[in-house]
Amino acid sequence: MQFVLRRLGFYLLAFWVSVTLNFLLPRFMPGDPVSRMFARSQSRMTPEQITQLRQLFGLDDRPLWRQYVDYLGNVVTGDMGVSISRFPTPVVEVIAGQIGWTVLLGGTALLIAVVVGNLLGILAAWRRGGFLDSMMPPFLVFVGSFPYFWLAMGALYLFGVSLGWFPLRHAFSAGTSPAWTGEFASDVALHLVLPAVTIVVVSIGGWMLAMRNTMIATNAEDYIVMAEAKGLRPGRIMFRYAARNAMLPAVTSFGMSLGFVVGGALLTEVVFAYPGVGYQLLAAVQGLDYPLMQGIFLTITAAVLLVNFLVDIVYVRLDPRVRVS
Repeated sequence: MQFVLRRLGFYLLAFWVSVTLNFLLPRFMPGDPVSRMFARSQSRMTPEQITQLRQLFGLDDRPLWRQYVDYLGNVVTGDMGVSISRFPTPVVEVIAGQIGWTVLLGGTALLIAVVVGNLLGILAAWRRGGFLDSMMPPFLVFVGSFPYFWLAMGALYLFGVSLGWFPLRHAFSAGTSPAWTGEFASDVALHLVLPAVTIVVVSIGGWMLAMRNTMIATNAEDYIVMAEAKGLRPGRIMFRYAARNAMLPAVTSFGMSLGFVVGGALLTEVVFAYPGVGYQLLAAVQGLDYPLMQGIFLTITAAVLLVNFLVDIVYVRLDPRVRVS
């Protein structure tokens, strides 16, 4: 319990630092969103409207410390302000409408890459020097070294434009009512295939190499030699003894990757016009939508810290040495 409380305090401190930086960075940038809105309106805004907008976005003449206190209060209550590019929609509604698609795409690709990559790494290390160990790592590293957007556009052109096997854009067909029926779910799954597969192809090599290297070190441990001397089945030794201990670093990597899923795969969502937080973040940057940028950054930070805290708790259960230390 003491370990968990220490980690909780650390993550709360990290979250406070992130919130503070999230508050300060837009205010240190040149210009402000109200001036941009004034320029886009071709000077048709009245001084009263400008004053109201500055108060709405927290950019009025109040002291900085007062703005900071009010900002902390809004963060606690879940009020992230109003989006400029999608005015007058609140930032929370904009993020809530996009984050589900991001989690679906990133989560699906991450789970496939982790499961398949770790399994390939386990088999390659257990049969070290075999065909799988000799051919797959160089091939996956070679494929993963290509620029991601090049693979995404290549897959889109080959399987979407030329062969017509998969849709070209968005998360579901235009005109389809987003009701969770079997037909709609199959349509969403069909739109998910290309962006998810391209993410898996790029990332699976890293998971395989990490698990392979850890498994090679684990196979040299005394308890593996002891299990072999006792005459246990090779499959049981591989999964129950070697892979179980080699999975510990992978749990940490999985937790960090899971937290960043919320941030979205920016290039994926842009190439495939897939609705998500990454695509929305690009639109916010292009439109200088500071409240939306702050809201997305804060959401990503909170997700990463929360998932890593949960991984720390799981790690305590998996590795008793952490509790002893």
